[in-house]
Amino acid sequence: MGVQTKICGLSTAEAVSAALAGGAAFLGFVFFEKSPRNIAPEAAERLAQPVRGQAKVVALLVDPSDEEADRVASILKPDLIQLHGRETPARARAIGQRTGAGIVKVVPVAEAADLAATADFETVVEHLMFETKPPKGADRPGGHGAAFDWTLLAGRRFQRPWFLAGGLDPWNLTQAVQQSGARLLDVSSGVERGPGLKDPALIAAFLDAAKRA
Repeated sequence: MGVQTKICGLSTAEAVSAALAGGAAFLGFVFFEKSPRNIAPEAAERLAQPVRGQAKVVALLVDPSDEEADRVASILKPDLIQLHGRETPARARAIGQRTGAGIVKVVPVAEAADLAATADFETVVEHLMFETKPPKGADRPGGHGAAFDWTLLAGRRFQRPWFLAGGLDPWNLTQAVQQSGARLLDVSSGVERGPGLKDPALIAAFLDAAKRA
């Protein structure tokens, strides 16, 4: 049985079509001005229309204000909101309650001790996501195309389903699954031909590899 996948940072109809055709279970849209994948909620809503009922729609937000969370939720109506900032468990719960969306909380990882942060979030979110901790001085929390030590996750059990993210691409996907035990994968820069430019062929290759993993 293959793993389930999330293609994040989508911004074109061609990329959305490739993700859907390849069997992606989650499609992500980024709402963060510093990201090359940033998109307006109205544009994301148009792209999401054809996929509803076929894949989960995910909105990525970074330390959003109430107003930002409300606006994205009202326009896009995402199934899930992925929180990629320094949100506390209480803040994650509050955003889920006010928007009605399920919450995916990203946990930045560089060493085993970083995984301890999951304990406080597991009772308030639907999913966890383990992403490579950004380099010092980075102006955005993810999308850097770097991987962490996947073996840190091997054999671990969490109360919520979890995604592996950070540095994944069609060529290392199988190794990542074998070393981490992940059954949910998130990819963004690993299926791009340039920052924010999704490549339908790379999306297809990633999703094909996921089916064989």
